[in-house]
Amino acid sequence: MDHHHHHHQHLHQEEGEDGDNGGYHYEYNWSNYTVEQGLSAVGFGKFQGMVLCYAGLGYFADATELMLLSFIGPALQSQWSLSSSQQTLLSTVVFAGMLCGASLWGLISDHFGRRTAFLAISILITISSLSSSFSPNFMALLILRSLVGVGLGGASVFSCWFLEFLPASDRGKWMLLFSTFWTFGTIFEAALAWIVMPRLNWRWLLALSSLPSFLLILFYSLAPESPRYLCTKHRLADAQRILDKIALVNHAKLPPGTLVPDLPNGTENENEDDSRTPLLKTRPFSSLSLLFSSDLIRTTMLLWVLYFGNSFSYYGIILLTSELSAGQTQCHPSVSTTNNLNSQTAATLYVDVFITSLAELPGILLSAIIVDRVGRKLSMIIMFVLACLFLLPLAFSFNFLNHYSATLTTTALLFGARMCTLGTFTVACIYAPELYPTSMRATGAGIASAMGRIGGIVCPLIAVGLVAGCHQTAAILLFELVLVFSALSILLFQFETKGQDLKDTVSA
Repeated sequence: MDHHHHHHQHLHQEEGEDGDNGGYHYEYNWSNYTVEQGLSAVGFGKFQGMVLCYAGLGYFADATELMLLSFIGPALQSQWSLSSSQQTLLSTVVFAGMLCGASLWGLISDHFGRRTAFLAISILITISSLSSSFSPNFMALLILRSLVGVGLGGASVFSCWFLEFLPASDRGKWMLLFSTFWTFGTIFEAALAWIVMPRLNWRWLLALSSLPSFLLILFYSLAPESPRYLCTKHRLADAQRILDKIALVNHAKLPPGTLVPDLPNGTENENEDDSRTPLLKTRPFSSLSLLFSSDLIRTTMLLWVLYFGNSFSYYGIILLTSELSAGQTQCHPSVSTTNNLNSQTAATLYVDVFITSLAELPGILLSAIIVDRVGRKLSMIIMFVLACLFLLPLAFSFNFLNHYSATLTTTALLFGARMCTLGTFTVACIYAPELYPTSMRATGAGIASAMGRIGGIVCPLIAVGLVAGCHQTAAILLFELVLVFSALSILLFQFETKGQDLKDTVSA
């Protein structure tokens, strides 16, 4: 009875202090809950479904804008008579933009909120993508596409935001469902190119591809701020309001009592917490320096290697697809007898890219089956090894096969390799934000993905150069080497995050 009475008294005192951001002293009794406990109580429901759709649309828009590059290159080459290095420049500037964007949006969303970042990202992509379809010359196109790239760097903001609404138990599964939006984006773009390019021209393709990002602006008012983010900023009343709304939409109940910020290790010592948070409030770049603090430097460095390897191999395989479907003929003159080569290779390009894009679906399915079972690290290692095995035969030419079955074998192997590299990529995108605490989650994950972009920049320069110069074996062996290195880096990670609570503060 006495305990019950105490609880009531405590609750009143709590409500009195709710609006007050100043000195709070939370007792850890059962009348208080953290965001993590609140989210676990309301579970995954309709509300998260809505969040999933909005974040997914962001991912979808990113994929469509990125996949463009493999389709408009050839068309531009004939219209503006570009050299192949100029054509490569087009994807390089986009990746360079993404490199700047990834770090920039991470910092913005960790300091001004996830929603602010969304709005800026979607406006930037829509305007620059739409205006790039009116480019008078190659230079203008380059500048506008690099701006699109800056916007595309914001992909990790969408995934961090979605992650922050998820209860711990099935996080992996939902994050993978989320990444299917990326795949549908690539498939949509391949289908769009297949329809638009032969009938209209590349300008139409650019204009139509800016539609998804326009929808992001349209539905912006529906996107709620992340309650985890609000808690780290001590805006508890706002966070509470959003949690109440989630509970209402999901027809679930929050735990009794009031929301408290997640103190490290459940400590009740308010001074320790207070001394840490003003640091994050006053210095926007403190989250950058924390990436290299003794707690996190190992994680940060390994993630960079992992992301570099991932995007090097993933984009490499996409580029290999278009190179091998066009380039088989140049390196083995005996094969090419037809004159109408161009129209034919253009058609096979759309088909090949379309088919290998479909490879991403089984890739995601494979990761979904294993990611919450065997954990993040092991599932990435398994898929890296599989990718190595799929690529290996491509190091040898299939001269002993006739043209048709050689093409078929090549497509099948690329299909398998793309399936696995996308699988490791998606698992890494779940793993990265889980490794960092909320106060710097978007920054950490954003900069890791920026490192990946460097892989995307270096890859076409090296790998495509090798394939175009008929050194196919060397190119494939290079990919194998990168894959092996990435798999080794995973072994060195200290933490497995499967089923763990997300951290809100920096202390380990």
